[in-house]
Amino acid sequence: MSTAPTTVTEDASQPDAPTSPSRRWAPLRPLILRLHFYAGVLVAPFLLVAAATGFLYAGAFQAEKFAYAHEMTVPVGDEKLPISQQVAAARKAHPEGTVSAIRPSPQDDESTRVMLSGVKGVDAEHTLAVFVDPYTAEVRGALEQYGSTGALPLRTWIDEFHRDLHLGENGRLYSELAASWLWVIAAGGVALWFTRRRALRKVRGTSGRRRTLGLHGTVGVWAAIGFFFLSATGLTWSAYAGANIDELRTSLGQATPSVSASAGGDHGGHGAAAGTGGSGEHGVGLDKVLAAARAEGLGDPVEIVPPADDSSAYVVKQVQRSWPTKQDSVAIDPASGEVTDVLRFEDFPVLAKLTRWGIDLHTGVLFGLANQIFLMLLTLSLILLIIWGYRMWWQRGRGSAFGRPIPRGAWQQVPPQILVPLVAVVAVVGYFVPLLGISLAAFIVVDVVLGEVARRRGKRTPADVK
Repeated sequence: MSTAPTTVTEDASQPDAPTSPSRRWAPLRPLILRLHFYAGVLVAPFLLVAAATGFLYAGAFQAEKFAYAHEMTVPVGDEKLPISQQVAAARKAHPEGTVSAIRPSPQDDESTRVMLSGVKGVDAEHTLAVFVDPYTAEVRGALEQYGSTGALPLRTWIDEFHRDLHLGENGRLYSELAASWLWVIAAGGVALWFTRRRALRKVRGTSGRRRTLGLHGTVGVWAAIGFFFLSATGLTWSAYAGANIDELRTSLGQATPSVSASAGGDHGGHGAAAGTGGSGEHGVGLDKVLAAARAEGLGDPVEIVPPADDSSAYVVKQVQRSWPTKQDSVAIDPASGEVTDVLRFEDFPVLAKLTRWGIDLHTGVLFGLANQIFLMLLTLSLILLIIWGYRMWWQRGRGSAFGRPIPRGAWQQVPPQILVPLVAVVAVVGYFVPLLGISLAAFIVVDVVLGEVARRRGKRTPADVK
């Protein structure tokens, strides 16, 4: 959802092209310039939408606290009631559906959430979260909830707007296209900026297009690392590239593990299913299950998932995704209350840990408010870069509608010993990131067609024109 310099930054024929410190870039520079131009002009609108919606999402966490303060917070009392009593109060107020999970009050001034699935009028992928005062068992309200971060309606709406524009699976293509090109545009912008003469990079004392270019390049270079990160993490859970990444991680034995939900503790790695019990109480009950999880060292915040059926166990898992990450989980036999399986976050494969941290940093939960402010600044810088990029395009044409074209045939200037490996790398990357590969092929086709049209027009005589 972001990018470094995003439209054409300069003409390859201008005198500020590469000098002696960057001679090795000379053959590639026109090619990078042309790619940067096409991607900047054509992909920037998708990036602009992703940046604007990402900015809103980063601010949604704090907005959610204000919008749902009554449900989420409670006056601090003397002693919290047993979790079973709190669930009973929620079920009395909302007997519909079944209990799929319970999140006991993690802080003294926070309410307990009882999640209900199969509730009429609630999206099948969502749950109805019933908020209970842990000291009095008063039901303070109920809201539709989505995702493992406990997103409520406001944040859910913004999240889905950012992810798919509320268009469903087809809408996800826009965000994946933006994430696929983000790192390419950023890398190209950085390469173009550092191959300019140092004297031509400054902003102070300049005006016109040169000033716009200076602002565009300076901000883009400083923000580039953040853009690379957003691109990589955004692709992690995209539709097509994300599936390829998951497949690669699995083949390397780096998939995210899950505690066994079997009451027999066979360590089969099966995830916990939604609870089928109307009250969430099975066998030894919720209070003993929670006590057993505490004895295994699972501190707040935790989520209790009731057994899916008679052969399944309770699953209690930590749900803290802020730093330090708490993601330990245990399975507990409902008949005996004994722990049948334990999974510690410290035992996760390296790539599974990095994926967890990367996604949480991308969504603004890893470092809380500081993380969210950083994301807002990063997305704001992207918006400015896109605006400056289109302004440069306009200024470059001295007011003409589309600006002067970037010279074609740049790939012909690249020596074979560089071009052949480059094509091979592009093919591999295009395979794993298909929207990048498809759109790049489309750019090439358009460029060839426009070049052929220009060539034929150049051959026509004045008589032909008449």
